[in-house]
Amino acid sequence: MAKKQMKAKKTFLVSTNGQYSKNGKPAKKSEKKSKKKAGKYISIDELVKLKSQKDLIKLFKAKGSEREVRVQKILRTITYEQELQRLQVELVKMQRWVQEQGKRVAILFEGRDAAGKGGAIRRFTEHLNPRAMRVVALPKPTEMEQGQWYFQRYVNQLPNKGEIVFFDRSWYNRAVVEPVNKFCTKEQYQRFLRQVPEFEHMLYEDGIMLIKFWFSISKEEQKRRFAARRQNPLKQWKISPVDQRAQKLWDKYTRYKEEMFSKTHTSFSPWIIVKANDKKTARLESIKYVLKTVGYREGAAFEFFPDPEVVYRFHRGSEQID
Repeated sequence: MAKKQMKAKKTFLVSTNGQYSKNGKPAKKSEKKSKKKAGKYISIDELVKLKSQKDLIKLFKAKGSEREVRVQKILRTITYEQELQRLQVELVKMQRWVQEQGKRVAILFEGRDAAGKGGAIRRFTEHLNPRAMRVVALPKPTEMEQGQWYFQRYVNQLPNKGEIVFFDRSWYNRAVVEPVNKFCTKEQYQRFLRQVPEFEHMLYEDGIMLIKFWFSISKEEQKRRFAARRQNPLKQWKISPVDQRAQKLWDKYTRYKEEMFSKTHTSFSPWIIVKANDKKTARLESIKYVLKTVGYREGAAFEFFPDPEVVYRFHRGSEQID
């Protein structure tokens, strides 16, 4: 009995018509339908014989229409996963170098709601040693913290020797989110803009490597992602009252974002724009930028050169999608 089951599992692997097999065989409603379905399944023997992407496309076409199986999407996903794995291996090497050299690296992820910051951070940290890495996503300040110097609670989260810290939003909440939603006063906002370049210059002088990402998405893409979150019960927790106002306050966010860039983009702490309408591309290219910038081994700056159409330093004349 066990041998028959093993043989059945080797018979069929994937379905090109969107229907999955049960115990290695298509579910049978009738003998006639079963034979018709079986012709659209791809066996392991057929997959083993494939030698190129062209062979894969031909096989899918033979089993079903190209539109039905979305061949290009499948190939793109395969390529993405392969490239992501290659880059994650390099991130592990980079982290080991940071530990050995006693470096301190802080990477800030900023951007509009639903820009893909959290997803990018997960791909960065997926295989890193948690003992030498932290993800910081601070909640709203407590009553005690509200009476402190604004940067105080962020100073406590800065990287220690040999550590990488990923900030899922940072002190730049006061540059955009807080003034847009009236969570701070005008005086507090102006004071922040005056102090932040000096604060970051102190970090730079003390040897902390600071990378500031702004994940940029279009208004239409943000709307689409919000709708997807509402429909997905596993992601509904991501929708907050602030998110629900994001579309209505789009232009206001834009105004404060531009002000932030003009006052806080410096030679020692530049803003790096990441076009993030395509989540997968944004993840890959931002990882490449970090590998290149940290320069953990000779040649890294040349081998991992991010696409300048996707990741680039902010400048006033640059094309922006948000």
